[in-house]
Amino acid sequence: MGEALSNLEIARGAKLLPIEEVGRSMGLREERHLEPYGRHVAKVDLCAIEDLSERPKAKYILVSAITPTPLGEGKTTTTVGLGQAFSHIGKRATIAIRQASMGPAFGIKGGAAGGGYSQVVPMERLNLHLTGDLHAVTEAHNMLAAMIDNHLYHGNGLGIEPHSISWRRVMDVNDRSLRNIVIGLGARTDGVPRQSGFDITAASEVMAILALASSLEDLRERLGRIVIGHNREGNPVSAEDVRGAGAMAVILKEAIKPNLMQTLEGTPALVHAGPFGNIATGNSSVVADLIGIRTADYLITEAGFGADMGAERFFNIKCRISGLEPDAAVVVATVRALKAHSGRYQIKAGAPLPEELLEENPQDVLAGAENLKKQIENIKLHGVPAVVAINAFPTDHPSEHKAIEEAAKEVGARCAVCRHFTEGGKGAVELARALEETIEENERERRRGGGGSFRFLYPLEMPLKQKIETIAREVYGAEGVEYDAEALRALEGFERAGFGRLPVCLAKTHLSLSSDPALKGAPRGWKLSVREVRASVGAGFIYPICGQMRTMPGLSAHPAAERIDLDGEGNVVGLF
Repeated sequence: MGEALSNLEIARGAKLLPIEEVGRSMGLREERHLEPYGRHVAKVDLCAIEDLSERPKAKYILVSAITPTPLGEGKTTTTVGLGQAFSHIGKRATIAIRQASMGPAFGIKGGAAGGGYSQVVPMERLNLHLTGDLHAVTEAHNMLAAMIDNHLYHGNGLGIEPHSISWRRVMDVNDRSLRNIVIGLGARTDGVPRQSGFDITAASEVMAILALASSLEDLRERLGRIVIGHNREGNPVSAEDVRGAGAMAVILKEAIKPNLMQTLEGTPALVHAGPFGNIATGNSSVVADLIGIRTADYLITEAGFGADMGAERFFNIKCRISGLEPDAAVVVATVRALKAHSGRYQIKAGAPLPEELLEENPQDVLAGAENLKKQIENIKLHGVPAVVAINAFPTDHPSEHKAIEEAAKEVGARCAVCRHFTEGGKGAVELARALEETIEENERERRRGGGGSFRFLYPLEMPLKQKIETIAREVYGAEGVEYDAEALRALEGFERAGFGRLPVCLAKTHLSLSSDPALKGAPRGWKLSVREVRASVGAGFIYPICGQMRTMPGLSAHPAAERIDLDGEGNVVGLF
């Protein structure tokens, strides 16, 4: 046997359909809905939302996971493989995923196209620039930053308190040296000196707005509501106040259109927006789902990190805006990751796996499966049936798969073993059938007056503090919440300012159900500490900060950028 092909080599070997043919399979018309970007990518005009509105709705499936580990669980690969699998059982599927951020792609995380024989292609396009949406977000964000500093320079007519300005600058590169900087140094004409910094583009509120806007008009209104700081009287100052929102909307006019691509097996893939999963929703765009829901039998989308984070925000923020209700959810798990959640192994990103991790040990799987059971419960809290996808590796043992099935059965979830990485769509047929049966069974039960019906975790009328405590208790398993004095003052101020009806997006570590990344499994008896609370008024949520959140990643000692290059024929090499 020869060496296994890399993801890039597999992607390069694919025979792609013309993008117009992919669009036609969804009911999209080339002359009205598609704007080609080269041979294999197209923008989809938002008029498709209205044009397709009379078509039947697809079944709506969310792909989530257990709490992430440095090993990776394979949510995107599972999303792609599942989308491909439905064609093997005579059904049509469309998938909707986030766009890759180039910072992590050149760092350590890797890309966002899936892997093996379950990828979105062309893989290089998806991971490197695509149609320039991230650059548009960067430019729109920095345009507002420039307008703010220009306003200060020309007399500060709004009376903005410089120390209150929270609007930093962004770029799509991992660069720790720019986390904290001083701007405006030099001559008097170089601006007003003040402390600021850079975040990565995916952490921009503009990216969250792009993901949550339901139309171009909605995008413009949300941009105007961005709060950039406060005046000397303590009142919020908006992007509209500094007259920056209009220019931002112009820059984002094309970026709001979703990107159409395809999987290795020709399944349509809508790739759009990529908000940070720690401080924002971690979901792809509302407009992509509003288009995709009318284009197939099944629409499959993915939420970042575990079900306590991405899925909770999908349910309580994204679904509120889109008006779409999920029919089922997938919880992706691996044997290796569940063993890691037993707390018995030391695992570091990029380091060799401990040899004992690969030995047959169903007891360690069961110990870590407490995390799986809690994440299934988090899905069911919202009235959504869950199916566990066991993302199988060659080093797994049958007894370990059986242990996962037993754990899932305890909390009423089906299981399916998936080999889509090595087999493509046919390797996820078991999962597709399990979802089809689960959805049909739930619908039958609902007709009889039982079964699960989708529900939000909290009403918007609930006070912000109570929303935080509900999520902490019900989703994270905390026994209480402790607030720093600054956080309490901010919550009171947001309620007074009329922001109390916004949903809550808790910013915490993705490496644990708790706010302590060292706590594995499903910890109990801990309290959530909220040290600060901020408002993304344009995006439309409040985000309490629990622990230290890095919004500008750094590069590792040997980042992927060292290996990425062009060969003699101009082809990208070293990319995953």
